[in-house]
Amino acid sequence: MTHPRSACGAPRQGGAASGPAELDPRRPRVRAAGVRRRGLLLSAVGVLGAGAPLRAATRYEGPLFDAHLHYNDEAQSPHPLADVLGRMKRSGVRAIVANSRPNDGTLALAGALEAARAAGVTVVPFVRLYRNRADYSGWFADESIHQMVLAELARGTPAGPFRGLGEFHLYDSANADGPVAAKLMKLARERGLAVLAHCDEVAVEKLMAHAPGTKLIWAHTGIGGTPVARVRELMRVHPSVLGELSYRPGLTEGGRLASAWRETFLAMPERFLVGSDTWINARWQDYEALMDEARRWLGELPPAAARRIAWDNGAALFGLPDPT
Repeated sequence: MTHPRSACGAPRQGGAASGPAELDPRRPRVRAAGVRRRGLLLSAVGVLGAGAPLRAATRYEGPLFDAHLHYNDEAQSPHPLADVLGRMKRSGVRAIVANSRPNDGTLALAGALEAARAAGVTVVPFVRLYRNRADYSGWFADESIHQMVLAELARGTPAGPFRGLGEFHLYDSANADGPVAAKLMKLARERGLAVLAHCDEVAVEKLMAHAPGTKLIWAHTGIGGTPVARVRELMRVHPSVLGELSYRPGLTEGGRLASAWRETFLAMPERFLVGSDTWINARWQDYEALMDEARRWLGELPPAAARRIAWDNGAALFGLPDPT
């Protein structure tokens, strides 16, 4: 199904338990061989002119902060806590933003204190706005969602207070002006919470207008194809916006970082985060491969920039110590 550019992404297709308004942007683009070769050549030229030498293909080996992780209800039987924590440990993931539909999955992760400690994983819990799949399409105008969030924040988790709200979706940018969307942005700013927003750049602007200075993690950093130049412009205007990079089309070309993204990471390494987005069980099954893919493109950056994107930015956002 096609979705207008003004929305925050077309509905996801495919995969077990896909929702009514979620999308799978992993479909490869088909390009003629000659066009692909020319594109790779131009990318290489762009990288070489980006102000830092092109690094040989290597692999980032430091800690990872997974800033976009779901432990939804359909994942919990095939992937019990020991399984998911084991996958994180094997992947070198030392902290996660946990958010789940419903919030029971997040509470389970946050309650597995000894197991998480043994795996070396810190759980940063977020309140998700979805009690069920029906909430995806109307949360921004549903006062009962606002009341649910207040109740969850009051309850907290075994790992400590909730640190953020989301992931939430805005498939039509105009819905960022919904009354509950505005209330929750103001609540996040008042309480020092981060928000994890799946939306396009128009909705980012609208959300930030409700509560300037709110810590906003932009899920997928423009999954609908926001130009990289527009990403940089928006981040200059809104210094509290961070870009999360799971599912971001165009991030790599021919297995290497696209030149425009590499230039952006070199220019503002303090503004990006990595994530897995385990929204369906297939993403859990591929978890180690997803994290290895991130390590490969991070390895093309200078070590300090790679470390900032992989770990330091998430750790700084939530006050986490260096992992040992």
